[in-house]
Amino acid sequence: MKLEHIVAATSVMPVMVIDRIEDAVPLAQALVTGGIRVLEITLRTPAGLEAVKRIKQEVPDAIVGVGTISTPELLEASIEAGAAFGVSPGTPPTLLKAIVDSGLPFFPGVATMTEVMQVMETGITVMKFFPAVAAGGIRMLESFAGPFPQVGFCPTGGINAANAPDFFRLKNVVCVGGSWLTPKNLIAEGNWAGITQLAREAAALKP
Repeated sequence: MKLEHIVAATSVMPVMVIDRIEDAVPLAQALVTGGIRVLEITLRTPAGLEAVKRIKQEVPDAIVGVGTISTPELLEASIEAGAAFGVSPGTPPTLLKAIVDSGLPFFPGVATMTEVMQVMETGITVMKFFPAVAAGGIRMLESFAGPFPQVGFCPTGGINAANAPDFFRLKNVVCVGGSWLTPKNLIAEGNWAGITQLAREAAALKP
């Protein structure tokens, strides 16, 4: 699957932190039921890669990617786990080369003009803007739009149901990422219906 197809399949990408592997499949099912198919499983916990494998096996409608990829080794492990795409918080040169060499659809993390230009040199034109709100939010994305009209961004970090519509108004925002769809308390309770409702609400945010 190409990156443009992944982008076309989503407006909000949930940033999923899986603490208990047994939560992975019901959480993914709840999101897909609510209309959110593109899922970013972070590597912030030891369960991340196993969660990717299980969701791919048991939730066929989900498009499962891996986030928090920070080294070429983690990139390789993500590909082995079956990731459909990857996401990084930042993009140092060694990782950027590995991303290009791998051919895996990828949202490289950027926060500055220079980082955007470095990623553009590889031909990649869709990037993760992180940490979005802390790095300048709406105003920074507006600043990117002038010199980089061909680049689309997935802002992540500080995005929520209240401010997501403001980001969607920008022409260079292709989707947003956020953890508000998967609150820890609902996961701990096994309140999958509550997460489905959050997914439905999120899926309706983009005009």
